[in-house]
Amino acid sequence: MKRWFNIATYKLAYGFWYVVSLLPFCVLYVLSDFFYFLLAHVIRYRQRVIWKNLTESFPDKSESELKQIKKDFYHWFCDYIVETLKLMSMTPEQLQRRMQFKNTEKIIELLRQEKSCAIYLGHYCNWEWITSLPYWVPKNVQCCQLYHPLENEAFDRLFKNVRERQHAVCVPMQESLRKILAFKKQKQSIIIGYIADQVPLWWNIHHWVDFLHHDTPVLTGAERIARRTDQACFYGDLRRVKRGYYTCEFIPIELEPAATKEFEITDTYFHLLEQTILREPALWLWSHNRWKRTREEFNRDWEEVGGKVVRKEKNRP
Repeated sequence: MKRWFNIATYKLAYGFWYVVSLLPFCVLYVLSDFFYFLLAHVIRYRQRVIWKNLTESFPDKSESELKQIKKDFYHWFCDYIVETLKLMSMTPEQLQRRMQFKNTEKIIELLRQEKSCAIYLGHYCNWEWITSLPYWVPKNVQCCQLYHPLENEAFDRLFKNVRERQHAVCVPMQESLRKILAFKKQKQSIIIGYIADQVPLWWNIHHWVDFLHHDTPVLTGAERIARRTDQACFYGDLRRVKRGYYTCEFIPIELEPAATKEFEITDTYFHLLEQTILREPALWLWSHNRWKRTREEFNRDWEEVGGKVVRKEKNRP
């Protein structure tokens, strides 16, 4: 019964999403303006989290400046929603015109040497359109992106289908190292995208950075994978040119990751991401409760033993 329910849910959701995606951008942006009014003034979507994040991240900005950033964030977030819906039926020509990549030369040079590349990204601008990168690199290169599978089987299948339309493969987080090593064994050059600004689970906290005036626990798995599999590391610096148009410039972080000190790549990534956010703050995902874990709680309840983070004995159930 559950299987048939998931199939029916998938088909209904797919059909609805596809029909909406056929609407022209001008109509979708009218919908976006309506969503803005709904989210910002009626539902007041995650307003407390957004305001807390903004006030703590920009202590030198005035209240009026912060309110403007919040307003602009809601506008951008609603545009992101309709642009993601549009991704279902966008043609390669549309994507190449609206999502352009810069400084791909070094990446292509490394790929021709049969090396693989890691692209560090954040929840900034329209990260979903990055899946169009296969149109900008040699056809023999496999583009991939790490993702967290959704609990709902139907919606997980739906989002995976949309994200793989441009021939980039979705790799579940828990299978990432195994999949990457398999590509390496087959001598298959890959470009893999890591969106690394999420909140790590307590037992995945190994490093903290000063990020937007916060003592921030960060994910370091991307760096560990890059060092182990010798992936040249780049940062994808996203910019919004105008509504519905973006560029992504590839900035080298480290071309020989095995030669770096531990956490050096992670530190550089968060420094670059912070500079991107400071340039145009409204385009980052401020509704995400990024700083819900504190070092005080970590030191109280957790400890690192033999390279693994475990709950302290006195706090174990």
